[in-house]
Amino acid sequence: QVQLVESGGGLVQAGGSLRLSCAASGRTASRSVMGWFRQAPGKEREFVAAISWSGTGRVYADSVKGRFTISRDSAKNTVYLQMNSLKPEDTAVYYCAAAYTYSSSRIYRTAYEYDTWGQGTQVTVSS
Repeated sequence: QVQLVESGGGLVQAGGSLRLSCAASGRTASRSVMGWFRQAPGKEREFVAAISWSGTGRVYADSVKGRFTISRDSAKNTVYLQMNSLKPEDTAVYYCAAAYTYSSSRIYRTAYEYDTWGQGTQVTVSS
């Protein structure tokens, strides 16, 4: 079982940057697809980005493509989400998620494919 702890959220002005971190622990952490999701008030949870456990595959939601970058440090079992050019519509609680897989290149985009979730970290972008 993997445990996830997110950090790095906060308040930033539009156009600014934040970096979220997700520290994973547990026996299968290094062989897990890692994803970021977000949920704004009154809206459903939506996919943001995901990375394969090999680190070679990455996918992004269209709304963040070109502005956000997902990466992982396998030695630290930590996944990062670098968020640049932030917009007020990026305001949400951001969740880290993990899914164990045998495939080093597999990536998941839907929430139901992930079985472990962090507690979430608030990101607020002011206009």
